[in-house]
Amino acid sequence: MKATILKHPARTSNTSQPLEGGGSSGFIQPTLIKKKELAKRLSVSTRSIDTWVAKRVIAYIQITPRFYLFEFEAVLAALKKHYQVDARS
Repeated sequence: MKATILKHPARTSNTSQPLEGGGSSGFIQPTLIKKKELAKRLSVSTRSIDTWVAKRVIAYIQITPRFYLFEFEAVLAALKKHYQVDARS
């Protein structure tokens, strides 16, 4: 699923610090990361990310046919929803 994610604090692509002096437009950019960084944060292989993209389990933004960007919070929410474990007694 392709997605545009809005309303998240703006951060630089290589740090977790917010950008300074944002414009007056009120638009806040999401944190976008590459596949390798996403795999590192989730402690999975990049092949797992490829599989989730192919199965449309996680949201992504396709820049070119071989280059995707991901918004970490949206991916984490999608994985929690898709792989939810029911606590039944």
